[in-house]
Amino acid sequence: MSVDWTDPLVIALALGVVALLVLWRVLRALAPLSGLDARMSSLSDTQNQLAGGLAHVAQSQTQVIGLVEARLADMGRYMGDTLAGNAQTTAASMGALRERLQVIDAAQAKIEALSGNVLSLQDILSNKQARGAFGEVQLEALLSDALPPDAFSLQATLSNGRRVDALIHMAQPLAVDAKFPLEAYQALTRAPDDGARMTARRALAQAMRAHIKAISERYILPGETADGALMFLPSEAVYAELHANLPDVVREGFVAKVWVVSPTTMMATLNTLRAVMKDTRLRSEARAVRREVQLLVEDAERLGARVAKLESHFAQVQNDLSGIRISADKITRRGARLDDFDFTRSPE
Repeated sequence: MSVDWTDPLVIALALGVVALLVLWRVLRALAPLSGLDARMSSLSDTQNQLAGGLAHVAQSQTQVIGLVEARLADMGRYMGDTLAGNAQTTAASMGALRERLQVIDAAQAKIEALSGNVLSLQDILSNKQARGAFGEVQLEALLSDALPPDAFSLQATLSNGRRVDALIHMAQPLAVDAKFPLEAYQALTRAPDDGARMTARRALAQAMRAHIKAISERYILPGETADGALMFLPSEAVYAELHANLPDVVREGFVAKVWVVSPTTMMATLNTLRAVMKDTRLRSEARAVRREVQLLVEDAERLGARVAKLESHFAQVQNDLSGIRISADKITRRGARLDDFDFTRSPE
């Protein structure tokens, strides 16, 4: 059994034993009495007891050290298992976090692209020319969806030199012009109070009246175009504001024969015009259809006459075939009689 001499308790016991030995020797040297031997013997016994106690303490220390080492080993295994489980959990969490970050990066890229598109749309709407082109593109899409390609023309030039956004081909061509009073409407939506809202609404009415007047003067030409025209507003919100709060402007448009339409009402109008155009084309082509039917009846009568003539030819051919069959039968019978005639027998 090994004794840990670095332990303070062991050191203290050793120092005590040494001190007792020294004391015993001093007492023997200074007091050589008969009773001193008995005391020294007692001290020796005490020393032996202390040595036994020291050995017992050393043994207990060894047991405690073994128990502590076992506990430390168990603790180490537990910590190792715990750290391994935490490492796996951390790895799984990091993988899930990495996937979430990838999803967030993709969403952020989409948001950035959408922000760029919104900024582009704002740039388009802030520029009058680009805003006009935006309305023209939307108008072209509606016309292409609702009408056949030969039923309209884009950027058509009239006899007065004015160029209209679209011209719908009817009995009298119908002019369509796209307008977008965005500044006045934005001022109306951003108005902080009722007074500013009234001012912005008057500005919007003034802008709409100017557009109605321009369309009426430029694109309604007697004898060349229809007696009315369409103003296309590429915004349902502006159209709703106009009909909800500016009915006077709408009536002025009716008087000037300029009808304001939104994308929704424009599609409905185009579908109605398509039905009218179809009916007009059918009416214009009814005479040609009647002529073709008459020619078809004449061809049918001519075919009947030719069939009757062909039937008479077939009847004549059938009669000729019957005569030919009768002649062939006679020839066959005469040949049979010749074949049966006996030339060796003298005729009686």
